Amino acid sequence: MTAITKLKGFATAASFATVLMVGGATYAAAEEVVLRMAVPDWPPTRIMKKFFDEQYKPPSGNKVTLDVDFIPWPDFYTRVNASLTSGEQKYNMSVSDSQWLGAFVEGGYFRKVNDIIDADPALKATMAEIHPAFYNAYSTYPYTSSNIYGFPQFPDVLVTYARKDVICNDEEQAAFKAKYNEKLPCTGEELDNMDWGTFQKVGEFFMRKKGDKLAGQVLDDDFYGIAYQAGKGYDFSSMQINGFIWQYGANIWDETKIPDGQAEGVVNSPLAVKALDHYLSLLKYMPPVAKTGTMDIFKSDELFREGKLAMNIDWIGLGEASLDPKTSKVSDKLVFGMTPGLRGADGKLIRWNNLGGQPFVLMTWNTDLQNKEAMDFVKWWLSPAIQNQFAAGGGQSAVKSVYTDPKYVTYRPWNRAWAASLDWQKDVWHVPQFFELLTQQQDQFDLAITGKQDAKTTLDNIAKFQQDLLKNAGLIK
Repeated sequence: MTAITKLKGFATAASFATVLMVGGATYAAAEEVVLRMAVPDWPPTRIMKKFFDEQYKPPSGNKVTLDVDFIPWPDFYTRVNASLTSGEQKYNMSVSDSQWLGAFVEGGYFRKVNDIIDADPALKATMAEIHPAFYNAYSTYPYTSSNIYGFPQFPDVLVTYARKDVICNDEEQAAFKAKYNEKLPCTGEELDNMDWGTFQKVGEFFMRKKGDKLAGQVLDDDFYGIAYQAGKGYDFSSMQINGFIWQYGANIWDETKIPDGQAEGVVNSPLAVKALDHYLSLLKYMPPVAKTGTMDIFKSDELFREGKLAMNIDWIGLGEASLDPKTSKVSDKLVFGMTPGLRGADGKLIRWNNLGGQPFVLMTWNTDLQNKEAMDFVKWWLSPAIQNQFAAGGGQSAVKSVYTDPKYVTYRPWNRAWAASLDWQKDVWHVPQFFELLTQQQDQFDLAITGKQDAKTTLDNIAKFQQDLLKNAGLIK
């Protein structure tokens, strides 16, 4: 039995390549390979680990262990960044937010995988089936280039969660119609056709105090109509605000236009200011926590599951807890739809949103054996059979042959909104400076959300900071 394989001072995989002589024949025993992976701790990665442990059989015949480090979302970036930059080389794989690619590719941590894909026709065909928005966001650096680094682990979009026992109630329907001369959206299809104006009316209409009636019942706590992301932490407010900016026809700094794309005059354009003002105007119809800068994706999800909201805009990745009666008071009362959009002059909805979810990546220090086993796992994960199981178990797939299959919409109640949302997804920056850009932007958005600063001042400050930072980095000339 060989010693545990070590690379640069730490154990990366255990292997024992024992050669046995039996009746004159030579047999090579299976090798033990440990793949250590950093992941955010939430349902999509818990499902992945469960599938691996219960179903995965390495085609090599080796004994492969997936050793997963589940990290809370608020600490995920800082802990992975600390590990990678410390030189400890703890992980062989990681789930990575798309915006990390530039920083960690340029840092020498994420492995380019073009050679692996080019040598595997089946994998190449699978990659060609991934929806372009997610392929570009999850796999390419520079963004939209031909350099490939990642594979979809869990693609995600924002959807509208709604209480059908509240919004479909006959009394509430009649009262809403009387007040606004408009039908209160009730079905998934009606939610799909909801614009921000109707969403605002839902927020105003369902602001109820303890002791008021809601759907014929006396409330034992305050109740609110709407919620969405307004959190200072990580990227929470940015993910919602970016959608408003794109829907208004404005833009964030566009890395695909390096070095000619400017921040000043773009990030703080009059249309962008109008978009941010629109976003801020809806906060008054939400629970008071929305004005404190702490309405992150988990808080709004918690409020919805506690039965304190009529509608919530949130990621599909959090949906499983809403369906579980152990974690949700409204598990049997739900309907889902696409997120609201801005009604254009032609009457059609403009639905741009910032995509969510994450890719897998491989590390540059892996052994050839670790890379082989990691890629066999990735191929298995992206296979139609497992992608369908993942979607049926609460995940999602960006592989076209999977999400266009008619049975896909039957897996989970939000899947009816999935495919229709894909063409409306864009992404935030991927450049190495993303964390400085994001942190300053989140701080500025928080000042606006908490009422300390107006929209124009906020975007002026963001635009100046981005212009200076990116100019000094050589990304703007």
